[in-house]
Amino acid sequence: MSSEYIAGSCNIGKGEIRRRQTVALIGLFLIFFSASTILGTEQSRSVRLSIFLPAMIFAVGFIQARKKFCLAYGLAGTFNFGKLGSITKVQSEADKKADRKTAINIFVQSALLAAAITLVFFALPL
Repeated sequence: MSSEYIAGSCNIGKGEIRRRQTVALIGLFLIFFSASTILGTEQSRSVRLSIFLPAMIFAVGFIQARKKFCLAYGLAGTFNFGKLGSITKVQSEADKKADRKTAINIFVQSALLAAAITLVFFALPL
């Protein structure tokens, strides 16, 4: 694992990665909780689409942790390899551009993963 900033590739260290992993686990819990509540209360099929929000929480945390790149830091032009909350500004405009491109890519990947999870849940014949 890299322990230094690499434009468009790596902008968070171990502590920040653990934070993203925690977000992914919370999202996973919310998916299962929401799914069991929806199925247990015999809601209409269209209510199953509401699983998208917890799926998005899971997907954003999961993909950020896997890529070692924070979407919000990438959009803001910052990074953090120190203690939590101690961010540093990116100086180069080219690096900021690369970071924004990666951040948008992570958002799109997260939305696609959340949509796939939602569609699977929606399609289940329960």
